[in-house]
Amino acid sequence: MGYLVGVTALWAFSFSLIGVYLSGQVDNHFAVLLRVALALLVFLPFLRPSLLGGRERLALMGLGALQLGLMYTFFYHSFLLLSVPEVLLFTIFTPVYIALLDDLLFKRFTPIYLVTALLAVIGAGVIRFDGVDSGFWLGFLVVQGANLCFALGQVGYRRLVSGRAAALPWHNVFGWFFLGALAVALPAFLLFGDSRALPSTPVQWGVLAWLGLIASGVGYFAWNQGAAKVDAGTSRLFITASVPAGLLVNLLIWNRDVDLARLALGGAIMLASLALNHWWLGRRRVAPA
Repeated sequence: MGYLVGVTALWAFSFSLIGVYLSGQVDNHFAVLLRVALALLVFLPFLRPSLLGGRERLALMGLGALQLGLMYTFFYHSFLLLSVPEVLLFTIFTPVYIALLDDLLFKRFTPIYLVTALLAVIGAGVIRFDGVDSGFWLGFLVVQGANLCFALGQVGYRRLVSGRAAALPWHNVFGWFFLGALAVALPAFLLFGDSRALPSTPVQWGVLAWLGLIASGVGYFAWNQGAAKVDAGTSRLFITASVPAGLLVNLLIWNRDVDLARLALGGAIMLASLALNHWWLGRRRVAPA
């Protein structure tokens, strides 16, 4: 659990750093590419290919491509459409997607998720009641794409870890995760990136270095290791905790002019949706077989 506490605090700053110093200033695809490449550099010296079979390497690369490469592509684009607090609030439904994937694995259907989705849309509308446009809803959907990629990656990593010996030194194989992410980020930059919008200030380069080496390199390894060692409910709790942590950092340091009343009301509706989801999951766990 210590891993999850540390990473939650670490990631609380990432949202604002991207929104304030990179979004709209540095090409998103380059930012994702550099962040992934730097994270790979952290683990490349430790990589020992012989520890995993070919199929497991591909599985870990696939998880990295999904949870990091594709997720970041969605995530960075969302900052062009939404404010940092909106992006933060719209990430709150990642735990719902994890629960949905759990349903799929066990071939269940839970209608309550339709209610939580409706409440999410209502909460989003309240936040931007006087300024809702197609770009806002596109931003909402883009964040959900990022949420789903993260959820798929986490569920997949838990399954992969559960099938391996506890003594496996994961720092010696985690480089495959970032290699998979690089396999998405590099072609995306070559195809869609803008080489005219590269970092131009020491601050931008410094933010990218911190995000790549620390937030991604150390952060994702610690998060996935921590999430694999606790139950699914605990990991969902820490995903939820990252939202108020990130909001607190953003509002106290960078965004003091936000409409707090509207943000609070919309956020409360979204939190009610999440609470309803947690209540249902708890009820289902204690229901007699």
